[in-house]
Amino acid sequence: MGGDENAVRAHIEQVPSPPRRRDAETLVELMGRVTGEPPRMWGKSIIGFGEYHYQYKSGREGDAPAAGFSPRKAATTIYLPDGIGAYAERLAKLGPHTTGVGCLYLKDLAAVDLGLLEGIVDESYRSLTSGTYGHRARESEGGRPE
Repeated sequence: MGGDENAVRAHIEQVPSPPRRRDAETLVELMGRVTGEPPRMWGKSIIGFGEYHYQYKSGREGDAPAAGFSPRKAATTIYLPDGIGAYAERLAKLGPHTTGVGCLYLKDLAAVDLGLLEGIVDESYRSLTSGTYGHRARESEGGRPE
């Protein structure tokens, strides 16, 4: 295991909630399988896989994880930087969750359809890594802009 993976392991071991730790282990495996990328820490709490470059119309640009999550106290946050709008149909069938503009919040992975979740993560990852990504999640509320 490389240094990045050791940092990920150490972060997961420090998650106080046993269900969040279990869910983090599941997501590391799922996202690693979907992306073919090893996990690495982005900042202090985001476990990311691969990366993408974004450039907004405003001129702001940078790099971010192409797939990622954070095991937080209230829920596990799965990041969907391309916005949740494109996944509305599948999210309706996913199981208990809440959403933000570019975030999916899950309290218990055991209560959701992991096959649907894997498909959502896969599609988001492919969308983000297909080239420079040029819009914000809030611009995707009803689906991806053309």
